[in-house]
Amino acid sequence: MSALKRFPELRDLSVDHHHGLLLARKAKLVASGEEDTSPDEMWKEISERFRFELEPHFRVEEEALVPALEAHDKHDMARRLLQEHGGLRRFVTPGFDQTRENLGKFGELLESHIRFEERELFETAQEILTPEELGAVDTASKARRVSSHQRGTP
Repeated sequence: MSALKRFPELRDLSVDHHHGLLLARKAKLVASGEEDTSPDEMWKEISERFRFELEPHFRVEEEALVPALEAHDKHDMARRLLQEHGGLRRFVTPGFDQTRENLGKFGELLESHIRFEERELFETAQEILTPEELGAVDTASKARRVSSHQRGTP
């Protein structure tokens, strides 16, 4: 993944993806026992990062990117994005079985989701979205960052 190839309007989301890949890798390492962090500590980190990083990122994509993709008849891509977001959200819902095995599954899904967005979805978005649609994604992403900083979160 290279943010250099990214249009400026999608660069913030690509930077988020880099951080997400690091989280996915750590979750998989904890799941395999190759990382000293306990599974409980890892789930706590995932929960926090989901709340302050992943969920706001998902909302930007769902509110700004999905409608633009659908307007260009990219319904399959939009549907996959929404389904994978839902799958990732299940890992942090109350009552979910937060086991070592599920840490690995979370890491795998997060990694494959990010790879899909970077290699397919963002590439397609850069080809088909209008400057106005890309601008709306950028505006939503920047507004999310401002809101996070005002709350004192990363």
